[in-house]
Amino acid sequence: MKTTYNQIVTNIEDNKKRVDIFLDKRLKNISRTYIKNLILDGHLKINNTEIKLPSYKIKQNDIIQFKVTEKPTQSLVPYEFDLKIVFEDEDIIVIDKPSGISMHPGPGNYNNTIVNALIANGKKKLSSLGDALRPGIVHRIDKETSGLVVIAKNNLSHTNLSKQFFDHSITRVYQCLVWGKLRPRSGRIETFITRSSKNRQMMEISTKKGKNAITNYKTLEIFETDNTPTFSLLECKLETGRTHQIRVHLSSRGNNILGDKKYKKKFKKILRIDLSLDKLITDLNRQFLHALRLGFNHPKNNERLEFSSNLPDDLNKILKKLRKIKQ
Repeated sequence: MKTTYNQIVTNIEDNKKRVDIFLDKRLKNISRTYIKNLILDGHLKINNTEIKLPSYKIKQNDIIQFKVTEKPTQSLVPYEFDLKIVFEDEDIIVIDKPSGISMHPGPGNYNNTIVNALIANGKKKLSSLGDALRPGIVHRIDKETSGLVVIAKNNLSHTNLSKQFFDHSITRVYQCLVWGKLRPRSGRIETFITRSSKNRQMMEISTKKGKNAITNYKTLEIFETDNTPTFSLLECKLETGRTHQIRVHLSSRGNNILGDKKYKKKFKKILRIDLSLDKLITDLNRQFLHALRLGFNHPKNNERLEFSSNLPDDLNKILKKLRKIKQ
């Protein structure tokens, strides 16, 4: 995969131009959309400061450093990875995805993904609908989210499953641990969600634009003692599946998911926190969000399929510790 390093000094006529538009006009054989994606993935520095905002306005004499990683022209590279396959037949594969691995190739990572692992695992017959780098991908969960996903092995399955997602007939239940307590303890959050105007890698609530997003939540357990922060264990059932939906909805209520680095909030330091709990929280290198249950109709015979997944060890250890302290 070829990588090109560009260094450009802006002129007076470039003053106040958007950096993505500026680069689009200066660089050949690369689309503005791909330039945006590279910026979002940290490939741009201006005056030695990393900029992840495509709409950033440049000034005269800015020193722009931009690293272009060309899209791969070869076929997808197999990635040896131990996939946890929950179910498989000639039409679909259901995977229990661990955190730390992306669903499909993209800027900054074209090789170490679920799609590459499927190819290495001999699952070369995946649906060909959509992007060539996303064969079989009907829906996604974030890199640092774990849990159940379904992959389409042929175009008929892909089309059928996509319609079920569009019709909101897919069952998707997540479990998460959030800071604080929600009021009311159970409810429905319905908003528009759109891409953030300040950081294109993030989403935000909007009252006027974006896509409608609906999350039903209920509080399963509250942890509140003198030597721990207040946490709530939630179950969230999606009616829609927008990008970062659960994370954005809960953050908008002031109840950020533990470990979420994008939608994070500063909390007061707990001076008397249990040290072993503090270490578990500090060492958590992901958000406490897990796709717990997944249900859909089989794309060929219409049989209803329901799958469930246990919380991974890193999340379960925190729950066990909180329950022990609570007793």
